[in-house]
Amino acid sequence: MTIDSGGIGTEGRGLDALRRNDAHRAIVAVTVTETPGLTLSNAGAFANPYGVPVLQVASEHQARLAELAAARARVSFVAAASRNPSEAMNVVVNVAGRRADLPPLVVMTPRSGWWQCAAERGGGLACWMESIRAVNAAKAVRPAIFIASSGHEFGHYGLDAFLKAHPTLIKEAAAWIHLGANIGAAGGQMRLQASDDEIEGRMVRALEEASATVRQRVPRGTVPAGEARNIHVGGGRYVSLLGSGRFFHTQQDRWPVAVDADAVTRYGQAVASLAVAIVSQV
Repeated sequence: MTIDSGGIGTEGRGLDALRRNDAHRAIVAVTVTETPGLTLSNAGAFANPYGVPVLQVASEHQARLAELAAARARVSFVAAASRNPSEAMNVVVNVAGRRADLPPLVVMTPRSGWWQCAAERGGGLACWMESIRAVNAAKAVRPAIFIASSGHEFGHYGLDAFLKAHPTLIKEAAAWIHLGANIGAAGGQMRLQASDDEIEGRMVRALEEASATVRQRVPRGTVPAGEARNIHVGGGRYVSLLGSGRFFHTQQDRWPVAVDADAVTRYGQAVASLAVAIVSQV
């Protein structure tokens, strides 16, 4: 079978029924996207694995595999896996406000991904760092927490660990700004996800002032993509910026071909502007 760009974006959830079907002992999935080669899908259920194993295969092998399938050839599928203790790191920055009693702003972005992930992660990290600089310089009234989380590709593992250590923060925070994948990716299209009209409107205005474009606004109430999903499910207030990219989840996601640096700059200005406005408001 094949997994296209949509399937990659949904972390292979279209395979769920097949993986749970006892009629199958294993699945070979060819990744077929705009970019040739292997386009890996995230392991959304990394913490709670299920079903039969899936071998993801690069697109250049599709024709040969189709020939074998048509000939009903016998093949061997060997799935050997082990789990070894390891350590990964979230990066957390706290910027104090003049009023420590006020609920904080939280700005989050993933710091991990497949391969070099220059566009997938680079734009979000650039906006995240610019927001830290701007909020710190503002000497604002409200505190802010900035988290760059690890384990994005493993079901948001790092953010889950952070939230477990801060179980009331989702609802207590004044707002969450989520900086998702492909912000400023070359040729990409950006979209907004938000919990309510007010915070979406503020993000839209900040983007317009920075001449940064967004092509799509996700309908209200939709469960969002990326780490914003954790905040949505937990009942928090959030706005989320993310987009598409030609080289998403591929080895070709490298600087400079995958990144529009001017666009990243504009999005960074918009996000920093919104962050400063929120921490400056009582």
